[in-house]
Amino acid sequence: MSTPQSIQEQIQSLEPSAIIELFELELTQAVNGVDQTFYYHAGTNEISGDIVFNLLTYAAFPIEVDGFEVTSKGTLPRPSMKISNARSAISTLLLLYNPLQAKVKRIRTCKKFLDPGNFTDGINLSADPSAKFEDEIWYIDRVANETPQLVEFELTSKLDLTNLPLPRRQVLEHCPWKYRGEECGYTGTRFFDINNGATNQAGDVCGKRYTSCALRFPTGNLPFGGFPGARLQT
Repeated sequence: MSTPQSIQEQIQSLEPSAIIELFELELTQAVNGVDQTFYYHAGTNEISGDIVFNLLTYAAFPIEVDGFEVTSKGTLPRPSMKISNARSAISTLLLLYNPLQAKVKRIRTCKKFLDPGNFTDGINLSADPSAKFEDEIWYIDRVANETPQLVEFELTSKLDLTNLPLPRRQVLEHCPWKYRGEECGYTGTRFFDINNGATNQAGDVCGKRYTSCALRFPTGNLPFGGFPGARLQT
């Protein structure tokens, strides 16, 4: 996917519209069979309230991101994401989802292309959900810092395999992909519970292990996103 011409023209204009940065945090493991996705933005660039883009509402939330720039060193960037830990909300999330496995989508567009509902008169003739930079997909690799004030995550690209042996990463042993999502690719009718026992559709949960993947893909290459030999690393 290339950057649409509308975005290119806006960036190159003499008075470009403010860049709006949106994030979608998708938990790749379900609790009680329920998947969760959080939509938020940093509350900067002239908008302090919620943002509606492509009919989705992104809540303003105290976050700080850095390190997305690609360098010439031959390695992929490993951005950091700092999120407010007010009332221990993120710490509670870490306890509930242990280890935390999540996909982060970074979306960037211009203010002039946001949905009409973002404007006081409810009118924006320039609204265009397709006018955005190419979406970036990242995964939470580890918790770099946790305090009562904030939690800092280190992100990694799906293609970044440079630090697999050391240190041991959260995603090494267990698959990080969302079950039946794009990366997983499973659409079959063979149902298993979290312990790999046969079940019905209502009880169908992936155990995120290599054996869980092999049950669903008995032939051909497995889309398993973890690393079966991780537990052997010292």
